[in-house]
Amino acid sequence: MICYGISGRKEKPCIICKKLILSGLHRITCSRKCSNINREGSKYKVGKPNNKAETFRLIKIELLSIKGGKCERCSYDKSEILQVHYKDRNRKNNNLDNLELICPNCHYEDHYLKTGRGVRVV
Repeated sequence: MICYGISGRKEKPCIICKKLILSGLHRITCSRKCSNINREGSKYKVGKPNNKAETFRLIKIELLSIKGGKCERCSYDKSEILQVHYKDRNRKNNNLDNLELICPNCHYEDHYLKTGRGVRVV
């Protein structure tokens, strides 16, 4: 039994110090010290290229200044809860004629009640 445990053990070397670590642990370094050495010089979130939340917030601010602070369909005037709606359902198409500022109720109606995906309440 002891020999089987030793023969079935799969190990790989640490990428920094070459000490053997179990491969089943899915690690590339053996310790926090080696991990810090491996990470040295890495730059995280430089320029924030993939921050979608920031982009959508800026789009909403621009639409509020251009189209006003009311829902374009029902004229609900709480600008804090208005949502950006993409008419063609393509989030990459940020043309102003494709964007609409609408309240959550109108947004829900557009996505679920008109398309037939949701349950229509009569």
